[in-house]
Amino acid sequence: MTTGTPREATTAHRRDPYEGFPGRVGRTFAESEPAWPTRTTPPAKAPNIVVVLVDDMGFSDIGPFGSEIPTPVLDTLADTGVRLTNYHTMPLCSPARAALLTGLNPHRVGYAMVANSDPGFPGYGMEVADDIPTLAELLHDSGYATYAVGKWHLVRDSASNAANDRANWPLQKGFDQYYGVLEGLTSLFHPHQLVRDNSPLDIDEFPDDYYYTDDITDQAISMVKSLRAHEPDKPFFLYLAHNAVHGPLQAKAEDIARHRGRYDEGWDVLRERRFAAQLAAGLFPPGTELPDRNSEAGLDVPAWDSLTFDRQRLYARYMEVYAALVDNIDQNLGRLTDTLAALDELDNTIIVFTSDNGGTGEGGAEGTRSYFSRFVHHPRLPGDWNPDVDRDPELIGGPRSLIHYPRGWGMASNTPFRLYKGHTYAGGVRVPFVLSWPQGAGDGRITSGLRPQYQYVTDIAPTLLELAGLARPESRRGVPLQEPDGTSFTPVLADPAHASTHPEQYCEMTGNRSHYRDGHKLVTLHRPGAPYDDSEWALYDIRTDPTEIHDLAAGLPELVKELSAAWEDAAWRNGVFPLPDHSGALARRNPADERLARPVTLLPGTPELERYRSSRLVSLRSFEVAVAVDETGDGVLVSHGDQGGGYSLYVENGRLVLAYNEYGTLHETDAGPLGPGPHEILLAATAEEGLRWRFTVTVDGAHRASPDSVHQLIGMAPFQGISVGVDRKSPVSWPLFERHRSFRFTGRLRSVTYRPGAPGPDAPEVVAAALEEAAAAFE
Repeated sequence: MTTGTPREATTAHRRDPYEGFPGRVGRTFAESEPAWPTRTTPPAKAPNIVVVLVDDMGFSDIGPFGSEIPTPVLDTLADTGVRLTNYHTMPLCSPARAALLTGLNPHRVGYAMVANSDPGFPGYGMEVADDIPTLAELLHDSGYATYAVGKWHLVRDSASNAANDRANWPLQKGFDQYYGVLEGLTSLFHPHQLVRDNSPLDIDEFPDDYYYTDDITDQAISMVKSLRAHEPDKPFFLYLAHNAVHGPLQAKAEDIARHRGRYDEGWDVLRERRFAAQLAAGLFPPGTELPDRNSEAGLDVPAWDSLTFDRQRLYARYMEVYAALVDNIDQNLGRLTDTLAALDELDNTIIVFTSDNGGTGEGGAEGTRSYFSRFVHHPRLPGDWNPDVDRDPELIGGPRSLIHYPRGWGMASNTPFRLYKGHTYAGGVRVPFVLSWPQGAGDGRITSGLRPQYQYVTDIAPTLLELAGLARPESRRGVPLQEPDGTSFTPVLADPAHASTHPEQYCEMTGNRSHYRDGHKLVTLHRPGAPYDDSEWALYDIRTDPTEIHDLAAGLPELVKELSAAWEDAAWRNGVFPLPDHSGALARRNPADERLARPVTLLPGTPELERYRSSRLVSLRSFEVAVAVDETGDGVLVSHGDQGGGYSLYVENGRLVLAYNEYGTLHETDAGPLGPGPHEILLAATAEEGLRWRFTVTVDGAHRASPDSVHQLIGMAPFQGISVGVDRKSPVSWPLFERHRSFRFTGRLRSVTYRPGAPGPDAPEVVAAALEEAAAAFE
């Protein structure tokens, strides 16, 4: 209440500053009674929550699910917690993350695909609407501190630059702090664009011992320590989203060394051993069969014994690197749990460990040491295209190689399931799931052990809210909230005999479809261009046939018809349509993106231009780069790209050089001396047939160099953006980096101007569709 002289009534646009105040206000403090706003706090002793999400990890890649890779920290968490052996997720990155963080089916949220698409339909909107709260927003509203580190990939690539409105960046979706990479992949030694909170970091060089997985763990630990230094009681939610084990596969030398020779016997032996360990641990019912090697066209895996000795040695090395990535994740999880233990908070911390989707077959039959050239998807790829580069074996897994393993290792990763990431068969959607909460186990809310019940990625958010003692509100900040699709599985955590809380679920990814109901699963392996009809459905009883070997469709046509109709209904209710076809629609981009291909002048001191923005200036077209120098010096004039592919102009010992990194193969061309004084340097690239560029270099109008034509950098290359006056982070030319590091220009650089030219001759409309397929292939 208030007292004192009556005031004039407030106008419509002016609020009375005393309105609603519960105390008493007089003319002096002595005549007044204070009151303070009620502080929002979670329930007493609410648990901390840590969600560790790994990228592209298959079902069998950690010790609790049959792996030979040492994961002692996860072993301990699993021994005292719960393992969901029938947990399902989406088969691709961004959709899985949207479902996990919202509890809604991803098409409803707008993530039918990875956030590298924009065909102009609701299911592909790539924006989390205001009436769909994230788990972070709901926990934050309830008094939790909220932190995110690592991979985000819920913002469209075209909206990942510093000029964007940041509406779908982590801080706008409920997190107090963020540190990591907004996009779907990065170099683990030289991340291409690190973001802290709402700002990309302007970084020239990383320390020689830098490693991204260590870094994001350091940041997470620092956030927790800082919270406890300032606030003794406030619980926290930490979303720790690893970029590992997504390609390109890169690991620390000391981690790789621990796995030398472990995979010399090959993927066939590895599958058998992992499956035997899974059966012994009770992960599957007796009688479960291990399928034959994947044999579907374009997805097939050769017998290990059919490979040459040299191939076996190379492929084994790839898997050693992969194992080192998994090993390092467990080590870093140990550092985090040690911190929680030192704070005496480990017992009251819920830790969830899982993967966004299954292991991948993207490396093809052979794998690669040239990640970005392997993943070029183009209908006119020339016959001389090289999807691999030779590398000293000692470089494999390090910062100078961007490798991916052959799909045989992806098959082994998904043991005992069929197929890979991107598919709605089990290999794409069944992944490890561990939940640990010692205090919950002590009071009966968690009963440790295995759970064969079907649960889905949308169940994670409602489960964690319920374990925290919180209810999901019906509205937020005056906006009615959409209902969730997920259902809490807290009864399953408490009672091993409790039925699944998620009896039915549709799924769709790039035309691959499935529908689960009470143990039966209807599923397709869709071939592009094939009709979407009942002829492509297969039917499995995954209670008795979890590895999807025995197709029951022919014998149960009525059930096929019933479940296919249920899928159709769910698809319309969730915004799945339109389905992909050969129309090229998936390649469409918002017409507003055309502004990104206009000429741009970059001045000295401009932070690195973001990857997608940079690519619009050069991708699949001719272009010119005009460099205005006011005073000659040594150093890099302009650079675009990294060890996976790129180009740079630099001056060393007074000579101008063009460096072109052709997906890992370096070409350097001496363009002659650059004398004192001002100069106008022009690098011109002409797009030619066969996806090639022909470069010319002129200085002050005089021709200096015309090296042989080279393959264009397309798809996701160049991956690192454009820098002026320096070659930041991962260098275009490693020899130059060894001599001078990032090699800042010592003269006076006036400007660098990019002038995009005409599209190349390789059918732009076909190329656009191929580019979209390339982006999808990375996730």
